[in-house]
Amino acid sequence: MDFTFQNIVIIALVLFTGLSAGLCFTWSNAVTPGIGRLDDFGYLQSFQQMNRTILNPVFFVVFFGPFFLNLVTIYLFKSSSNTMVVLLITAAVIYFFGLILITIFGNVPLNEMLDKVDLSTVRIDELRHMREKFELKWNRWHSIRTLSAILSFILLLVSLMQSSKMDIQ
Repeated sequence: MDFTFQNIVIIALVLFTGLSAGLCFTWSNAVTPGIGRLDDFGYLQSFQQMNRTILNPVFFVVFFGPFFLNLVTIYLFKSSSNTMVVLLITAAVIYFFGLILITIFGNVPLNEMLDKVDLSTVRIDELRHMREKFELKWNRWHSIRTLSAILSFILLLVSLMQSSKMDIQ
């Protein structure tokens, strides 16, 4: 494979989408079940700290990068086979609606609600109520994000296989 601009963009797209899918999977598989075992205060405090920490430039590039790279890739490969273009468009749509919009309109409002609370001043019964308002909704939204990121990643891998098939012929 030669390193043309097209190839570099699609490799970056697949890499960043894979990193997002891996982050979502790991969060679903280990982080939320692990902190789910904590008491209400520990759970909410852990979530506050993780949500504050994850908001950094590397995260934003990896999280938003796939959508923009996918738009560039669709443009660069618009003359490719219909199958490849459909796979790229489908991956972009799933990533945008299932990861970006779900995050912005589902998970982020819950994160912001939690972030505004000084947990050290909250009574035990209020902690339980706050966790009940947060945990189930957050995990449901995150499950959608995880499935969407993984599906988008798979579609991109299939599109790469489609591209390789075209190169061989």
